Amino acid sequence: MGLFDFFKKKQETPEAQEALNKGLEKTKEGFFAKITKAVVGKSTIDDDVLDNLEEVLVTSDVGVTTTLKIVDRIQKRVAQDKYVTTDDLNGLLKDEIQGLLAENNSNDFETFEYGNQKPYVIMVVGVNGVGKTTTIGKLAHQLKEAGNKVVLGAADTFRAAAVDQIQLWGDRVGVRVVAQPMGSDPASVAFDTVKSAVANGDDVAIIDTAGRLHNKVGLMNELTKIKNVMQKVIPDAPHEILLVLDASTGQNAIEQATQFTQATDVNALALTKLDGTAKGGVVIGISDQFKIPVKYIGVGEKIGDLQLFNKKDFVDSLFQ
Repeated sequence: MGLFDFFKKKQETPEAQEALNKGLEKTKEGFFAKITKAVVGKSTIDDDVLDNLEEVLVTSDVGVTTTLKIVDRIQKRVAQDKYVTTDDLNGLLKDEIQGLLAENNSNDFETFEYGNQKPYVIMVVGVNGVGKTTTIGKLAHQLKEAGNKVVLGAADTFRAAAVDQIQLWGDRVGVRVVAQPMGSDPASVAFDTVKSAVANGDDVAIIDTAGRLHNKVGLMNELTKIKNVMQKVIPDAPHEILLVLDASTGQNAIEQATQFTQATDVNALALTKLDGTAKGGVVIGISDQFKIPVKYIGVGEKIGDLQLFNKKDFVDSLFQ
């Protein structure tokens, strides 16, 4: 069974849907409480309701740019349909958010297949504390469950705990870990990992990187060096640069995305800790603004709670 088939199968289970619904509970509670307050005493969607809706979306961490797009679309619908009641607002919002995300980022994870490259190399970036190591461990578990041979590279040698955590996850999941002592050259660890992956016939190599967000030039130089040494072994590596963001930090996650996308060629996003925050609206803003697929979302503590992100499923759950 291929990676795509595995994730599709996992995502369609009632357990996965229940985990998604539960993971978005705090966001839903805050979001709909604000919307209810925004339309109190109103029967039709007028300028006051639209102003209030704008405030609701911004304070739900959707982001100003994306909020203005959504409100503009609703305003046009209201003008076109002539008479729209506040009871219709949730349905309108759902339609326009799904439509916006579909237009701006058509690459849902369903189109992803890694099988043309072996080993498929994923370089994981992100600041400390966002759940980067946990995401790596859970992703390794999912890939192994799909029948893939996986190796992890502990290239965050700046922090001793990072290497220990990767090794703990390797033991827990049952995958190999390539590591060197703290303070070693991260690029050297990455080189050893991909070289080992080739020699061992591994399907996927996941490379951790340092989580400190030092100055942009330093970050760019370090990540470029890691990429360059891996390309000595596999010319088109890394195939995926996965940026992990903590959804609970709201707009700060958008700022981190800005910094990392300027420093390296991020082509996939993972948003963690959705279950612990009311700021799940940030997924909508990030998906819209960066034109980079949100591939994974973390909706709980369990090892299987790293899910593929599907825009329709996400918005359906949000408005359920």
